[in-house]
Amino acid sequence: MRMELDSSNLLVSESPQTATKKSKKKRKREKERDEGAAAAQLQNEPTINEQPRFDVKLHLVNNQFDKTPPVVGYFPSGYNPHKTNDINDAQEPNLLLAAPPSVKLYRNAQRTKVEKSSGEKNEKGRSSERLELVVSPNESNVEFVGNSYKGEAMAAQLCTYALGFFDKVTQTLKIMPIAGNKILRMEPKLRGSHAADKELATFENGEITADQRTARLRQLNVQYGPKKSIIQDKKMQALRKGDDPLSQKDLGRKIENAPINKDALESISGHGARNIPPYNSSAITPQEAYPLDGIIITGEWDFLEDIYKILQVGGEVSSNAYPTFVCNRIQKLREIQDEVAKKRLSCIFSYITHLIKFKDQHSLDGASSARNHQFPSILRQKFFEMFNPDRRRLSVEKIDLLISYVLVLTLYADDFRTFPADVSNDLRMNPATVKSHYRNLGCKMEREKNKYLIILSVPLEFPQPKRKFRKR
Repeated sequence: MRMELDSSNLLVSESPQTATKKSKKKRKREKERDEGAAAAQLQNEPTINEQPRFDVKLHLVNNQFDKTPPVVGYFPSGYNPHKTNDINDAQEPNLLLAAPPSVKLYRNAQRTKVEKSSGEKNEKGRSSERLELVVSPNESNVEFVGNSYKGEAMAAQLCTYALGFFDKVTQTLKIMPIAGNKILRMEPKLRGSHAADKELATFENGEITADQRTARLRQLNVQYGPKKSIIQDKKMQALRKGDDPLSQKDLGRKIENAPINKDALESISGHGARNIPPYNSSAITPQEAYPLDGIIITGEWDFLEDIYKILQVGGEVSSNAYPTFVCNRIQKLREIQDEVAKKRLSCIFSYITHLIKFKDQHSLDGASSARNHQFPSILRQKFFEMFNPDRRRLSVEKIDLLISYVLVLTLYADDFRTFPADVSNDLRMNPATVKSHYRNLGCKMEREKNKYLIILSVPLEFPQPKRKFRKR
């Protein structure tokens, strides 16, 4: 028996697993085909937001001192100066034409002259000019002011600003610097009020004298400086009161009314004749023979407290920083109970140190020992005026004068009875030479414990010059 099967009507049943695999592959192929078609369609269609491209020529414009570069500013208040132009462009009959705001630019005249004279080499000076831009809206009491030297413009700036202009006709992009290299912040102010906020005209023009600059620096130091610097500034101002015309007038009136002792003036001599400190030959006490105020003036005592401060904190005096004469008498200084006397003697020791170090700095054999020594400015200036070192060396006369000052202070330190060994070592001199300097000061010698003791006796008796007799 034969059976014929129609293939068209034959249904072939497949397993559910095989159908599922084929359907996944089919869906994947269809998805890839659809994505490819969509991409091709996007490539063929023009993009609405795409900007046209241009081949431009770049042109850099440098500063020109005879022309003002563009001024750039912004309005943080939200004011729009172009709003009036939009109204005018509307050309509506019911709206009146609004006048645009007036714009004025102010430049510092003095700085401009300096820039023009300096030429094109001084590009940095151009960016430092002072500018002020004023935008005044029409029929308004408010105006917008921006400047390049105050407020936000004083903040640190780590970049350079430039402005670009693109000409579509010539296909050229011009890049030029902006005025003052600053983007001005336009602050709203009442008309005329910003004039009261301006600084002094001399300061704006940069025309301040040396005295004005010193006064401003001193004011900053007093307001923001450390306590030590403020105290030192007050001391210096007390010393400079002599330059004040009112103080000079008051001092002159006091001098005119002061009694004059002619006998004392005749008996007191300076160091001009004998090359020694000021002395009084008719003194009846050693303290009056060489007045200490003639050696250490009133304003200098406050700068001689280094040794006293070391003792106050219980520190040790270094032998590398201070002479042997001073170091050997520190124990004596510690034993003094009276604080006033201790402070006075410590200041004398400090003055001796500065004198010896000044001599060492201007000599060949002691320059290394005084290399790191710090002098108070008031003493350094005084020593240079007194001893006048020429080419970092002292003359023989000035060395003798400096030694005389040191020896007089050693007499004060040892109650006018001293041994010359320590100071001879500090001065790098032969003890015999130091003794001759003591004799020139009017001192006498006595032997005590196989040593020579130097004593200052009054009234002063100076050695007479020896006469030379002609041999027959």
